[in-house]
Amino acid sequence: MLMRLSHDIGLYFYDIVIARFDLWAAFGVLAQFVFGARFIVQWIASEKAEKSVIPMGFWFLSIAGGLMTMVYGFARRDIVIILPQTLSIFIYVRNLMLIAKERRRKAETELPT
Repeated sequence: MLMRLSHDIGLYFYDIVIARFDLWAAFGVLAQFVFGARFIVQWIASEKAEKSVIPMGFWFLSIAGGLMTMVYGFARRDIVIILPQTLSIFIYVRNLMLIAKERRRKAETELPT
């Protein structure tokens, strides 16, 4: 039984990593790396500040990785990928809008009168 299971697992990974790997799969993997890089950017910024912060780069990598993943979802015709990425991208853009609004408000209050 264990021999059969290990053989089946080996065939499964061969199928997804070798047999089905194509240009779109490579693009999808790259998209996940871009998306995942945002956590490294956030971690480095937090370590430097010695507190939890979310830098602008986090949001830009979120948008880039989300868009790439959404393109991958469209190419694969996978609604399970398309729908959540669409919502997520909206949230990332909205966060950038809120940050810009806060910066404008702060700049207006800091102007010498």
